[in-house]
Amino acid sequence: MTLAVYLAAALAEIAGCFAIWAWARSGAPVWWLAPGILSLALFAWLLTLSPAGFAGRAYAAYGGVYILASLGWLWLVERQAPDRWDVLGAALCLVGAGVILFAPRGA
Repeated sequence: MTLAVYLAAALAEIAGCFAIWAWARSGAPVWWLAPGILSLALFAWLLTLSPAGFAGRAYAAYGGVYILASLGWLWLVERQAPDRWDVLGAALCLVGAGVILFAPRGA
């Protein structure tokens, strides 16, 4: 469930940011801002569903998933294949995110 929430949040964040990027830098029409803003609001709400007990920890763990999803966006939407350094970096981040989120902690 945690991975599904983080993946959905990543998709919402990337789509929202991309809509604003496309308007500001690629000449997309101004109405692209509306779905971009809605998508970013959805992203923020989805992160509240994280099982982490603190917001900062949820955001830190989400960072690894965001990096992986961003590379997926790079590949699928922007048609630029990640290189081995992208893949290695994402793997390191996912390990770190797992440690942050699932490490045993005392009360």
